[in-house]
Amino acid sequence: MRGGDEEWDEGTPERLYVITGGRSAPTENNSLDLVTLIVAASGPTPGMQPEHAAILRMCHSPLSVAEISAYLHLPVSVVTVLIDDLLSTGRVLARAPVAAAQLPDPALIEAVIHGLQRL
Repeated sequence: MRGGDEEWDEGTPERLYVITGGRSAPTENNSLDLVTLIVAASGPTPGMQPEHAAILRMCHSPLSVAEISAYLHLPVSVVTVLIDDLLSTGRVLARAPVAAAQLPDPALIEAVIHGLQRL
């Protein structure tokens, strides 16, 4: 807050400090990165921190950490702390994105093509 009766300034570092409880990194040894997919395992409960509840509401289908950060208009570092809180209580699940399929060896493709041409 800037003054006694003024409204909360959404962009101040003090707000981010309050949201994360003063933490700047996840407490667990989680390897959350920008493309880690997060999906809710339960819904929000009364009395829950608004940012936690927002994450649970938006993650009914998998979203990446970067998407959650963008939707909440919060820095990724803050979102990773919030997600870590939810992971430690079992309210969300995290999973690495599906790796891109590797293409087969070009020599194998050529051998298949030659075999088909001989038919």
